[in-house]
Amino acid sequence: MTAGQSSRDVVLRVENVGMRFGGLWALSEVSFEVERGTVLGLIGPNGSGKTTMMNIVSGVYKPTTGQVTYKNRRIADVPTHDVCHLGIARTFQVVKPFASLTVRENVAVGAMYGRLGGKRSSKQAFERTDELLDLVGLARVASRPASDLTIPDRKRLEVAKALALDPELLLLDEVMAGLNNSEVDEALQLLRTVNERGVTLIVVEHLMKAIMSISETVVVLAEGKKIAEGTPLEVTSSPQVIEAYLGARFAKRQLEEREKAAPETSA
Repeated sequence: MTAGQSSRDVVLRVENVGMRFGGLWALSEVSFEVERGTVLGLIGPNGSGKTTMMNIVSGVYKPTTGQVTYKNRRIADVPTHDVCHLGIARTFQVVKPFASLTVRENVAVGAMYGRLGGKRSSKQAFERTDELLDLVGLARVASRPASDLTIPDRKRLEVAKALALDPELLLLDEVMAGLNNSEVDEALQLLRTVNERGVTLIVVEHLMKAIMSISETVVVLAEGKKIAEGTPLEVTSSPQVIEAYLGARFAKRQLEEREKAAPETSA
């Protein structure tokens, strides 16, 4: 093993994962790694398998083939309800808070029963809750019923609930969907702050500008297969990625334009 390899701290490994529903393969031989403290973007057209992959990593689905290991432990060997105690939490595309509880009580549930919940008193759980509400910008509505929240505030609550589980790895499934430009900027800043505090992120998002601005590595899925992996610049320059999103004719035109520009650049 080289010095460069030994210095890598891989927290999550996805190895040749396949997921079949009846006769349909939603995922096929997908592999990638996530290093501790980084942000990995997971993108692809609708139906490419992104949410299926999030369900596998979070233990909701057991893969048909391959395996996912978190800190060298197989996720499939852990009961779904115990995965959060390993240090993995996630948000969901469809936000469903406990409508009859207040915003503060919603977050307190995670603080009491998450990875570190057993080490906290009720008082400490609510103190942690108040810290998170301040972090996500919901302290102003802490006592309101969760059912009264706007869509942007529900998205913030979803992140706060996940953070209350004290994750080391946080899976974010389209937390910016439905937000306007200024709200997207606020959401990105929140995710950067969370990452700076030591939480590793996997972000699924359709907003390309957002995902490219926050991700260090991007994995691209199409029709259940990984078609690209690399830096944001590398994947956005890939004709295969462009074709998956914008069609073969657009990809061909992009390639022709780059080829024409190449001699001028080298000169």
